[in-house]
Formats: sequence, C-alpha cells, structure tokens
Amino acid sequence: MSENAITRRSFLAGSAGVATLAAAGGYMSFGAWQQACADEPEADGGSWSAYTMCNACSSKCGYKAYVKNGRLSKLIASEHDAHAKGKICARGYGYPSIAYSEDRLTDPLKKNDKGEFEKISWEQAYQEIGDKVKAIVDAEGPQALALVQDPRPSGGYYTKRFLDALGSPNYYTHGAACNISKAAGYTQVIGASDFSADVANSKMIMYIGRSVADAIRPSHLQGLQKAHEKGAKVVMVDPRCNNSTVFADEWLPINPGTDLAFILAMSHVLIRDGIYAKDYVDANVTGFDEFAAGVKDCTPAWAEGICGIAASDIERLAVEFAQAAPAACIDAGWRGGFGNQYANSGETARAIAVFNTLLGCWNQKGGALLTSSVSAGKLDEEKFPPVPKPEGKKAGSEEYPLSSSSMGVNVFAATQAKEGNIKGMFFYNSNMVAGYSNPAYLQECLDALDLCVVIDIQMSETALCADYVLPECSFLERLELPAFNGGKVPSVSLRDKVLDLIHPNTKPCDEIFKGLADACGVGEYFPFTVEELADAQLKSVGSSLADLRRVGTIEFPEKAFEYGKTPKWKTPSEKIQFASEKCAKAGYTAAPTWVAPAVMPAGGNQFRMITGKQAIHSHTMTANCKPLMAITEDYDLTRIWMNADRAAALGIKDGDEVEVSNDLHTGRCRVKVTQRMNPTAIFMPPAYGCSSEQQHTAYGIGLRSTDFSPYQLEPGYGSTMSHEVLVTVKKVGA
Repeated sequence: MSENAITRRSFLAGSAGVATLAAAGGYMSFGAWQQACADEPEADGGSWSAYTMCNACSSKCGYKAYVKNGRLSKLIASEHDAHAKGKICARGYGYPSIAYSEDRLTDPLKKNDKGEFEKISWEQAYQEIGDKVKAIVDAEGPQALALVQDPRPSGGYYTKRFLDALGSPNYYTHGAACNISKAAGYTQVIGASDFSADVANSKMIMYIGRSVADAIRPSHLQGLQKAHEKGAKVVMVDPRCNNSTVFADEWLPINPGTDLAFILAMSHVLIRDGIYAKDYVDANVTGFDEFAAGVKDCTPAWAEGICGIAASDIERLAVEFAQAAPAACIDAGWRGGFGNQYANSGETARAIAVFNTLLGCWNQKGGALLTSSVSAGKLDEEKFPPVPKPEGKKAGSEEYPLSSSSMGVNVFAATQAKEGNIKGMFFYNSNMVAGYSNPAYLQECLDALDLCVVIDIQMSETALCADYVLPECSFLERLELPAFNGGKVPSVSLRDKVLDLIHPNTKPCDEIFKGLADACGVGEYFPFTVEELADAQLKSVGSSLADLRRVGTIEFPEKAFEYGKTPKWKTPSEKIQFASEKCAKAGYTAAPTWVAPAVMPAGGNQFRMITGKQAIHSHTMTANCKPLMAITEDYDLTRIWMNADRAAALGIKDGDEVEVSNDLHTGRCRVKVTQRMNPTAIFMPPAYGCSSEQQHTAYGIGLRSTDFSPYQLEPGYGSTMSHEVLVTVKKVGA
C-alpha cells in the first residue's frame, strides 16, 4: 500500500483526536490526519494511491485515487474536502475514463495549407508559436493577444501569468457563458461575487432555477437533505420540475425569464407590510428609499400577470420568509436561473441580494453567509518574480462596464478577432466554439485570427479551428497547484499526480506554458517548477507540499467563520447598496426594477428554449466519456422536455421524434412529454450535439443548444443570454 493509504490500524491510532474534534463540530485537524496516517506498510511497487480532485466540472471535488498494476482501480471521496464531503457524483466516477480514451490527443498538431492536422514536435510547435506571437506584438502591440481558460488550479495561475508576461490585459474565463451576471449583480449590492446559503440550518430556503441534485457539489445536496429532514421549508422556483424537488415543499413552475418580477413582488410585500428587518436595513444599507419607491407598484397581482405565479402564493411566501428570518434566504444559485441566461439576469442577482438583506440574514445561522477564505501569502520574489501589470483595458470592459473584471466577456473578444483587433488567441481547457454561444459565428471569429492555439486533451470543436493544438495530459497524470477553498472552515486541497503518463508526448499545463513563455521571450517569469511553486504557496500558510500529499486536504480552524459577525461590505459606500451609481451609468435604474426578457414565445408551436444540467454531464466536458454516455443511452436522456398539455395540442406523444427549428438551426430528437414543465418552454439537455468527428463517443448524439442561440450579450453585464432563444417544435411527419 502507498504511504497515502489509511489502514484501519492507523486510523484507530488517531481515533481519540478524531472523536474530540467530532464532538466539537465534526472537523478533523491536520494533526489528527497525520496521526491517522502513521505506521503505513510499504508499497508493493505496482500499486499506490494519491489525493486528487475531480476535473469533470469547476467544483474540483476531492478524492483519493487508487492504482493497481499501474491502472486506476477505485476512487474514495474525501470526507474533508469542502465540496465532496465524502461523496462523488456520477460525473466524478465516470470522467476519469477520459485518461484511457482512444480519442486522446497524443502529439502536438499543426494545421497545414490543406486545412489538415499533421503531427509536429514540441520544439517546432514552441518555435513557430513564439515567432508568431512576437510578430503580432511587434506589429499590433500585446493588446492584440487574448487568452480564454476554464479555471482549474494550475490553469488559472499559469495562463494569467503567461498573458500578463506578454503584456496583454485580454484574459478571460468561461464566465460570460456561465455565471458572470450573477457574480456582477451581487458585487454591485454586497461587494462580493457570491455567497453561500446555510442550508442545513435554515428554516426556509428558496432555489431559483437551480438543482443541486443535478449539480454541482455533493456538499450542497447534503445540506439540502439535512434541511429537509429537519423540517425546513424548501421552495423550488424553476420552469422545470428538477430532480431536487424531491426535497421540496413547493415547486413553482415560473415563466422563464421572469424571476425578477417574482422577487420584486416579494420585496414589495415585505416593505408594504413593514415586516422586513428595519433595524438591520437602517444600519447597513444605502439606497433603501430609492428601492422602496421603485417597487411600490410591483404588487403580487402585477407579478402574477408576468411570471404566472398566483398573487396569493407570492404574498404567502413573502410572509413565510419574514417569519423564518433571519434563518432564511434565497440561495445564491449558479448558472441555471440567472447566471447568464436572460436580458435581466444581472438585475435578478441584484434583486436577490436586496431581498436577502430585507430578511437581515447575512451571516446569521440558517441565512446567507459570506464565509472565510484563505490564500497563498507573499512569495520570494527572487524565485518567483512578480509580473508587471499589463497596460490598457481588457477588451469588453468599457462596452460591458458591469461585467466581472476577473472573468471578462470572452465572446466579445472573439468578435474583436473577427473585426481584426485581436490577432492571436490561446484557449486552455476551453471549448468556446461549442459551449459559449452560436458555434457557426464563433468559428467565423476564430477563422479570422492570425494565430489560434488550443491546449486540450481531445479534439474539441474549438481545437478544430486552431492553427496549433497542444496535447495536455489528463488531470490524473499531473500535479497541480493547491486549491484554496473558502467555507465555514477554510481549507486547501491538492490535485496530485495519480497515473504515470499514458501518452509520453503529452505534457501538463505548467510545462506547456513554461515552454510557450520561453519561446515568446518571457521565460524569465517562469524560473520554477510546479512542485517548487506549490510548496512555496503552502509554506506561506504554514504547511508544505509533503504535508498536503499525505492528507489531501488541510483545514484552517483558526480562520473559521463566525455567525453574527457583520461582513465588511466591499462596495464604494462600504454598505449594502440597494442603489448603484455604476448600474445607473450603465443604463439601468440605480435600484433594481423590472426589466423584461428580450424575447417572448408567441404560443402555437413556438417555445422558449431553456437548458441546464443533468446529473451525469457538465456541458461539453463529459460527453465523450463512454461510461457517462452509456447512461445517457440507457435512459434516453437526449430527449427534450415538453409540457403535456402543449404536446397534446400539437399532436405530440411521449417518445415521438420532433423537429426543433429556428432561423439558425434545425435538428431532430425524441421528446419527453411531462407535466413537470412550464408550458411556455422546452428544456433541451446539455452536453450533446458534438460536431467533432474525432470524439467518437459523443459525435452526433442529441442536439446542441448553442446551435439555436444567436450571438447576443446582456447589456452592461455581457452574458450570452443563453435562454433568450425561441424555437418551433413539430412532430416529424406531421
């Protein structure tokens, strides 16, 4: 067995310390873990284990991976990882198979004059990419370069450092296609881009457009289950009766895109009846009078005509929230309801932050929490030289002034490529073409580049557009930088190397970006290995890489969250801002008021198309995994969902093949007819419709929602408004 394995004997040796900590609240200290890991037998040479983190979505849940005879044999979820809490979802179990996929990229590729990819050496790839980057910078300046990445521990560090070293401010995450509106809206009100609901201790919790049973962290689902078992009032507001509704007391099948009206009407009731937390608001809020005036006419009767929820239910729920407060809140959500979906997503996020404030629930037990965090401290500048901050503004920051500065509006950068302002783009772990907005349009944008470099493990639709494709090893074959996690007890977790390289000519991202930096003339900013950097980061918080390798997760109880402590509001006024001058300058009202969706279905055979998560897939990331696609096939999960009454009116029965169409695309699939669906919309499952023939498992399976999506961006916020899409549906052969 490995030095990392915990035997029954060694675990019992540490059980006294464990029992003491469990009685104090359930957290195991690093010291207890060290004791539990003592007295290990020697490894047999062919089997070992290591702590790592899943890569099937951005949550990065921690687990221990076991290897037998050189191959992955089993996964055991970490009890102490902040996101896993002892559980792994289906994606977590299925995605490791990607390491053994026959579709893995194995060598650097270059697109030749015929538009075909041919293998080249790493030396040639680095040299040619470096020469082209230097030529672009010399001719156009560093602002003509951009990079898009889907954040992972090493990826986030190395990509940002690489682009900063080149002098370009055009650094982007996947946020505009995920959660940029949610993050930006919250920031305008509370000065923080997110918060967590203390679900397990809540008396009342409401989820808007979110299903924690379908995604995204096991710890979130465990919290919901505890709340349900303790008798909390759980309300699901979602056009689709999602899988989390099994724990709910109520499901409200709201009209898509109208959550803002619903929240404003509940706020109206709290203020009208004087049942909000007046003392809390007086002490912590600016702009209350402006918000109150703006929602004076946002009555439940008004909202009923927009969102389809009965006025009496809106009245009742507002009162129930007030009675449960402060142990109550609206959950922060993720992508599904207002992360990036509608023309009013950012304003919906603002309204939620305001509503929670009216409950006085910030940092209260059972309420909405701004928990503690920890991060790496200052490092030796001689060993890890600081990179100068790039001059100029990120492309899109002026056009979308409310957008998250750390995320950026990635698809706007693509339009700048089409317009000739950006000449070279790098993509790391990002399938922009298939997953962000209209694929045909984004392909045109990338085709206009002088240089397109994609770093991935398989041939994505974005990789097909590239001039150079650089093969990364799978997440199981590399050490990454530690992931620092916020929470009630902050922690740090490790993605360690589990497997030896399966394809010897693949590389981890740290080596890839160091090689690119050397070739581009900025290698002086990378005079260290990932091991050295990880160890330095951990030593800056009192630990080491050796320590973290032994235990997987280390907690920081000295930084534990304290209930009742008023947060420091990182807003211009240093208070909670019901009214925002920045929002007013961006064209919105200073305090959130009603903004209608961009489009509305006309009825007949026209529907709004919405999408979301399935418990087995994360957008395009997991579709090419055989174990996960097998579940899709067994349960016919590519079907669109349609309301039973609307289906009957159109002569459509469960299981029929239908044609889904709009001006951009037409495709066929089977239909799931159900009463668990709002009648104005269809639900199209995610992850399907792969158009890369080199992904043999995923290719041609199901429909891809982005094919039907026009290129469009939410005013001010910059999200892709992925649910502002209308389609017609008809039975094939009718």
